[in-house]
Amino acid sequence: MHTVCVFSGSSPGARPAYAAAARALGRELVARQCRLVYGGANVGLMAVVADTVLSAGGTVIGVMPSQLMDKEVAHNGLSELRITASMHERKAEMADLSDGFIALPGGYGTLEEFTEVLTWSQLGLQRKPCGLLNVEDFYAPLLAFFDHAVAERFVRVEHRSLILAHTDPARLLDALASWTPQAVDKWIDRTSSTTN
Repeated sequence: MHTVCVFSGSSPGARPAYAAAARALGRELVARQCRLVYGGANVGLMAVVADTVLSAGGTVIGVMPSQLMDKEVAHNGLSELRITASMHERKAEMADLSDGFIALPGGYGTLEEFTEVLTWSQLGLQRKPCGLLNVEDFYAPLLAFFDHAVAERFVRVEHRSLILAHTDPARLLDALASWTPQAVDKWIDRTSSTTN
């Protein structure tokens, strides 16, 4: 992997461990000579991971829609800042630039960005690994939900394995680097319906 996209909160969160994990991930990316792609903001965990990569001599590409330039306070010290016309274009640009995806703790936006690229992998629209940095068990409820979706037959077991999760940034990056995509049909019981 040469470029990793990181989704993360525009707030620092309630625990110092979140920022510590963002810094650790940033250092690990630089140690592996991976570029960082992220949302381009100078706030929250977004800024922590970007600043860490930059201060260690790494490359950071920010991607931000024009309507969020003022709200998210665009980072002015990036290697490159790309401006898009919409949120949809932002996410597509970030995905196109990246070889894999990691979500740090965050809110609605982080979850939406991560689940969108996860869905693209499920549908076979891309073959790129998707990982959750599960700091302080932040993502434990989400991982439990995914397990519940498998048990209730809304998600295939094979598609549940698309989600890589670790508490340690180095182990998560190792898992992303060694991940091999599986070709599995998305649909479960495709011919059945509630009307049969």
